[in-house]
Amino acid sequence: MATDVDLPKRQVTPVPVPVLPISSLPQKRALEDDHAPPVSSPLNPNPDVKLSKTQSHDDISAMAREKPSRTKKESLKKRESKAGHGADSSRATPDPKMKDLLPQNEFSPLRYKLAPPKPSDFEPARGPVFTPHHEVPSLDGSSIQFNETSEHVYNKKSFHYLHCIADPSFPSSFYYRQTEPAPYGAHISFEDAATHMYMDTSGRHITTDKGFRMARANVAVRQGRWYWECKITRGTVKSENDGKTESHGHVRMGFARREASLDAPVGFDAYSYGIRDVQGQKVHMSRPKDFFPPGEDIKEGDVIGLEIQLPSEHLHQKVVQGQYNPAVDLIDEEEPTAEAVNIIRDRIPIRFKAHIYFEKIDYHTTKELEDLMNPSPAGPSGSIGSRPGDQPNPNHQVPALRTLPNSCIKIYKNGVLMGTPFTDLLAFLPPASKPQVQVGAREGMDDGMLGYYPALSVFRGGAAEANFGPDFWYPPPGFNNNTAPTATGDVEMADADADADTVTVAPPSADAGADAAKTLLEQIRPVAERYDEQIAEDVVADIVDEVDFWMQDGARVIDRTGGRDEKAEPVGIVPAREEIKELVQDD
Repeated sequence: MATDVDLPKRQVTPVPVPVLPISSLPQKRALEDDHAPPVSSPLNPNPDVKLSKTQSHDDISAMAREKPSRTKKESLKKRESKAGHGADSSRATPDPKMKDLLPQNEFSPLRYKLAPPKPSDFEPARGPVFTPHHEVPSLDGSSIQFNETSEHVYNKKSFHYLHCIADPSFPSSFYYRQTEPAPYGAHISFEDAATHMYMDTSGRHITTDKGFRMARANVAVRQGRWYWECKITRGTVKSENDGKTESHGHVRMGFARREASLDAPVGFDAYSYGIRDVQGQKVHMSRPKDFFPPGEDIKEGDVIGLEIQLPSEHLHQKVVQGQYNPAVDLIDEEEPTAEAVNIIRDRIPIRFKAHIYFEKIDYHTTKELEDLMNPSPAGPSGSIGSRPGDQPNPNHQVPALRTLPNSCIKIYKNGVLMGTPFTDLLAFLPPASKPQVQVGAREGMDDGMLGYYPALSVFRGGAAEANFGPDFWYPPPGFNNNTAPTATGDVEMADADADADTVTVAPPSADAGADAAKTLLEQIRPVAERYDEQIAEDVVADIVDEVDFWMQDGARVIDRTGGRDEKAEPVGIVPAREEIKELVQDD
C-alpha cells in the first residue's frame, strides 16, 4: 500500500539580468553600402533605389501581395466632371462633340470630320476693315490717323485664332492650312488686342480712349536675343517753366506671354514684364519698383528700346522637364540634334463673317502663379513664395515656377542703356504652360506659338508707335556688327566665272554649323526677322501635319469632296454634312 512520502521541491535557479554598457555618447548607425539619399540633388538628380543586403526582390513581391492596393471608387458626378477627351472613366457621360473626332496618334493633331470647303475658302485671307475714328498730332507736325478695326475676331474667352485658307495641295488636312493677311511683316496684332483700341493701317501706331488695355505683336520670341523700339507719340509732358508734368495719357511697354490678360496693362500679372512711363518704374505682378534714376521720366518723343535674351530651346526643355543641372549646364550650348521640336496644333477651322480662322484652345493661367501674385497667409508655412526655397528658380518642384537661366530684359532710353530690370524670366514651354481645361484640351503640347511677345499698353489718350526693325531710331550696341554666317549652311559659289555651266559647291566646315548656331543665339536681332522665321515654321508644320494625316489614311489621298477632287482616290466616303460652325462675338 502506498504511503505519503515528502518529495524534494525543485528550486528555480535565478538568472541574472544582463546589464548593457552605458555609453556617454549616442550610438550612430553605420551607413550601408547601398545607402542613397532620399531627396535628389543637382549632383544626384535621380538616385537609384537599391535593395538592402537582407532584402531581395522576392521579399518585395511578398510584401506587395500581403497588402494589395485598394481602388477608390469615384462618384458618378465626379466621373462626369472628368469626362473629357482621354479621361479614364468607363461610366462617364460621353460628350457628343467628341464623336466627330477621327482616330489619331498620341502625338498627332486632332482630326475632325468637316464639310467640304466652299469656293470662297480658297481666296486669300483679308485683314480687318478700317473705319477712321480720330487723328492725333505727330511729333514732326503731321497727323496720325487712327482707325477702328472691325470684321475680325478677337482672341478672348480662352481661344486663340489664326487666319487659314483652303489649299488643294493639302487634301489630307481637309484642304485647310495656315496663312497671313496684309499687312505683311511684324506689327501689332489686330486679333490679339483688347477691344476699343485704335490703330493705323500699318499696325504700328496704337491708342485708346478707355482705361488700360494691352495689345501683343504678331510674333513671339522663343530663344536668342531680340530687340524692338517704342516711341511715345502722346503721353506726359514736363513744362519748361515750372517743371510740372502734364498728362495726355499713359503708355507702358514690355513683353507678355500668351496667358497675360489683354484687359490689363503689361506687367499686371506674372505672365508679363513692363516699364511705366511714370518715373520709369518697372512693373511685374502689379508691383511697381523704381528703376530709372530719379528725375528720368518717359515723356513724349522718347524712344524706349527693349531687348530680351532667352536661352536655347534645348536648355529650356531641360528646365521644364526637371532635368536641368546647374553643376553641368552652366554654359548654354546648342547641342546638335536631328530631332526638331514636336509641334502639336489642335485646331479646327471656323467662320467669322467673311473670314475663316483656325480656332485653338489658348493657354490659361495656373493657380501657382496666381498664388505667387496674390500670396495668402493660409497654411502653416504660408503660400508659395513665402520662404526663400519657394521662390521661382530653375529647379523648382512646380514647373510653372521654374525660371530660365541666362534670361533677362534690358531697357534703353534714346540709345542709352538704362539697366536690366528683369532677370531669370519664367519658363513658358509645357508643362510650365497649360491650356484651358475643357473638352479637346491636351496638356503638355507645344503649338509653336508659345513665347514672349512684344506688348504695348495705353491709357486714356496715350499713344505709341512700335518699331520692330531693322531700321531702328537708336540701334542697340553691336547691332551692325552681325557678320556671323547663318546656321542654314548657305551655298558658296566657287569658281563661278571659270565655267558658266559648272558651279562648284564649297562644303561647309565641320565647325561652321556649331559656331554659326552659337553666334546666332548670342547676336542681337530685330524682331522683324523673327516674323520670317515664324512663317517658315508654320509652313513646315503644315507640311508635317499633312504627311501625318496622309500616313494615317494608309498613304493615299482620300476624296472628301464627294468626287470634286480629281486627284483624290474615291473610296466611297460620304463627306460630312455638318457645316463649319459660325462664330459670334460681341463687341
